[in-house]
Amino acid sequence: MTVPVQVLLRYYAGAAAAAGLDQEPVAVPAGTTTGALVAEACARHGADLVRVAGACSVLVDGVLDPDRTRPLAAGTTVDLLPPFAGG
Repeated sequence: MTVPVQVLLRYYAGAAAAAGLDQEPVAVPAGTTTGALVAEACARHGADLVRVAGACSVLVDGVLDPDRTRPLAAGTTVDLLPPFAGG
């Protein structure tokens, strides 16, 4: 049996607008990947987040996870950052 762990998922800019909130605590099984976390959030928040999340960068405790395969542990913070315009 996999023990659930609490992570903090933070949304920025268009991702926050699509999700309807800036952040949320999420309980996931230990070892869940960032990709699975984002997919689960998309399933809960709907099509707008699905559309935005595909273009987002994912940071885990401030470190880029470009392939979204990092396993999550208790207390991890995951940031969903859409591309920003400008310089």
